Amino acid sequence: MPELPPRRRIRDAELMRALAHPLRSSLLSYLLSGGPRTASECAEAVDSSASNCSWHLRQLAQWGLVERVEATDARERPWRAVPVGLDFGDIDRDPAVRAAQLAALSVSIREDDVLTQRFVDTLAELPDEWQSASTLNSYSLRVTAAELAELNEAIDAMSRPYVATIREDAPEDAKTVHANWRAFPRIEAHGKPAS
Repeated sequence: MPELPPRRRIRDAELMRALAHPLRSSLLSYLLSGGPRTASECAEAVDSSASNCSWHLRQLAQWGLVERVEATDARERPWRAVPVGLDFGDIDRDPAVRAAQLAALSVSIREDDVLTQRFVDTLAELPDEWQSASTLNSYSLRVTAAELAELNEAIDAMSRPYVATIREDAPEDAKTVHANWRAFPRIEAHGKPAS
């Protein structure tokens, strides 16, 4: 199997603040999931106007996160995501960078939650095979930090060959699926990690 492109490492606090905008996060998520789309298609998918999406897509393009692609229709050229994912890295010690990281991560989590709720709201309308194949499992694992890092790497290695924008061998009946794996120490209501 050929080497898959890496996620884009994001270390610039200003870029992280730009990604903390909910519409930009939604647009990038949509383009990462579905490939090239016009501003009008983006608007329909993220519940905004085409002109608003177009403006935010141009902002994302200035950061090298999206780019225009050639199209057969001369009126409106599609946009596509440049990276195959983002990596915000370890939480930075610099308070300004850390605040930008946390803001971008919070918006990303919100996007995951919105997509999960849309799935739950329409679950009964999906074909039986997709209802059965979908899952919302939660686990309470007891692991060391090293074991968690190993588990995360294994899940990533299993998932990356299926990334929508780079998979070339997808069967004709394949659909775009939102998958996410959250794994972190459980923090109780009092703000302390569970033992």
